[in-house]
Amino acid sequence: MVWGEGRCRRSGESYRASLPAGRVGEDAGTIASVFDVLTVTFPFFALVLAGYVAARRRLLALEAIPGLNGFVLYFALPCMLYRFGATTPIAQLLDASVFFTWLLCALVIVGFSVAISLNARIGWNDASFGALVAAFPNTGFMGVPLLVALLGARAAGPIIVTIVVDMVITSSLCIALSRLDGADEHGFAHAARNALKGMLFNPMPWAILLGAVASAISLELPAPVFKTIGLLADAASPVALFTIGAVLARSQILTALHGHPPIPMGDYLPVALIKLVLHPLLVLLVGATAVSLGVPLDRFALTVMVLIAALPSASNVSLLAERFGADNGRIARIILVSTAAAFFTFSGAVALMT
Repeated sequence: MVWGEGRCRRSGESYRASLPAGRVGEDAGTIASVFDVLTVTFPFFALVLAGYVAARRRLLALEAIPGLNGFVLYFALPCMLYRFGATTPIAQLLDASVFFTWLLCALVIVGFSVAISLNARIGWNDASFGALVAAFPNTGFMGVPLLVALLGARAAGPIIVTIVVDMVITSSLCIALSRLDGADEHGFAHAARNALKGMLFNPMPWAILLGAVASAISLELPAPVFKTIGLLADAASPVALFTIGAVLARSQILTALHGHPPIPMGDYLPVALIKLVLHPLLVLLVGATAVSLGVPLDRFALTVMVLIAALPSASNVSLLAERFGADNGRIARIILVSTAAAFFTFSGAVALMT
C-alpha cells in the first residue's frame, strides 16, 4: 500500500524522476527501490559524516562547535521554519489528528523507555534523558531538509506539528521526570520552571508561531526582508547536518577526556532500537488504527509522521543532558548509534512507506 500521495518528491519535482536512469521503471524490485532511496539520502548522511570527521581530526576546533550549533539553532533553522510555516496552509499547522497521534506515541515511548532503563545504575535522571532520545527524533536538524527533499514542501505541515509537540511537551516532561530522583535540591518544580524557561527562549517555537500567523493572515514581508530570511533558511540544511556530526564527535572526545568508564551495550543499544524500530512501528500502528476508526488523519501526513519517527535521535539532547548532569557518555552513544544505523533503517522505511 502506498501511504503517501503519488511519488516521493524533491524540491517540488517527482522523486522518481530524480532517480538514476534504469531505476525508474515500475518493474524495479525492492532491492532496486532501496538502492534508489539510498542515492537520495546519502548526501544528507555524508554531510553528517563530514562534520564528524572534521571534529575528530580537529579540522574544526572543539571550541567552534557550540558557535556553529548556535548559528543553526538561533538563525538558520528559525528562518527555515518561519518560511515553511508562512507558506503552509494554516489548516495543516493546526491538524489536531497529527498533534494527538504524535503526542500519544511520544508518551508511550517515554514511559516504556524509562520503565526498561531504571535499574541500580541508571536512575531517573539518566533514564529520563534516555527516554528523550528515544522519543525525540532529529527533526529540526535532519528531518526538515531530508523529508522535504524526499516528499516535497507539503511535508512541512506535519513536520512542524511534531516539532511543537517534542519541544513543548516531550522535552518538558522528560526534564521534569529527570528530577524525580532528587538529582538537585530543588527537584521537580525547579526542573519544570527551567524547561518552561528554555522553551520560551528557544527561537524555533516562536519562528513556527510567527510563520503560522503569517500564513493565517496571508502576510507578505518586504522583498529584502524575505530574501534575507531565505538566505539564512537555505544555509540551514547543510550547516545543520554538518553540525550534527561535529556535535557527536565533540561528545565522544569530551567523554574520553573525562575518563568515562566503558558503557555496557545493554545501556544504549535497546534505546537506539526503540528509536529506530519501535517508534516508527508504533506511529504506524496508532495512525493506521486511528484512520480505520474514522479519525480524519490524512494518509500522507501519516507517512510523514512514520518517517519522522524513523529518524535518529536529536543530537542536541546530548547538550541538554550535559547541562542537567545526566550521563552524557551514554546519551551521546545512543545518538551516535542511532544516527549511524539510520542511514540504512531510515532508507528502508522510506522504501517501504513510499
